[in-house]
Amino acid sequence: MKNRRFISRLLIWVVILLVAFSAMFPLFWMVISSFKKNADIIALPLRFWPTKWVLDNYELILFSKNFNIAYSLIYTFILAVIFTVMTLTVNSTAAYGFARLEFRGKKFLWALVMITMFIPGISTLVTSYTVVARLRMINTIWVLIIPGLASSGMIFFIRQFYLNFPLSLEEAALVDGSTALKNFIYIFLPTSGPVFVIQGIGAFLGFWNNYLWPAITISNEKLYPVMLLLEFFKSQRAMKDGAVLVGAVVTSFPPIILFLIFQKHIIEGIKMSGIK
Repeated sequence: MKNRRFISRLLIWVVILLVAFSAMFPLFWMVISSFKKNADIIALPLRFWPTKWVLDNYELILFSKNFNIAYSLIYTFILAVIFTVMTLTVNSTAAYGFARLEFRGKKFLWALVMITMFIPGISTLVTSYTVVARLRMINTIWVLIIPGLASSGMIFFIRQFYLNFPLSLEEAALVDGSTALKNFIYIFLPTSGPVFVIQGIGAFLGFWNNYLWPAITISNEKLYPVMLLLEFFKSQRAMKDGAVLVGAVVTSFPPIILFLIFQKHIIEGIKMSGIK
């Protein structure tokens, strides 16, 4: 029995290590290749380690006058934070209304919200562009933020969390003279940390990695989010593959740091979503 348990545990650890290696290898290869010369990157057969470690790619990207990636990183990070705060505010308020309030047409509106979960975003791309163009939002920061604030998936997730609050607590607060708005601010919001973290990180990463929508609504280079700027790097004929990899390395650090900081909350959120 001891031998079987040892073998089973050993197999589990082998599988875990293989999965971890397969997940981390692309990132590790990207970081190593960012220190290679262009000839080493495109060499066949594949050279994993560089023949000579160089910093030319980092100097080209980080200190280039034509591509201010530091500005784009800060700019995109600020917009992503603003988007995350605003989308959590909008969707948590809607989730509270659907979870705890009674009003006319509630079931119909809830069904309407749920239907939007099954509509592919690409199918509404043209109409969305037409709307923001008529509102004169093209080439503004608001075209990156406002159209994506409402999320039926986030509303559904937060609503399920709010449905598990004890009704007696809310009724006691109402008896003491509280209102629905005060209950939301002073009772529901302070205890929504785990669900806000998991949904907020998803919103942040969605904004950070978004490329298609900025590509069709932003033509001003000064307003390029970091992913659009990275694609602009790749379109330059004189841009080396190593420099593009440096851009990918630099842009991948904020999401990784974000995950390391909030990994405990992310795991709690995943467990919570599984239980619900």
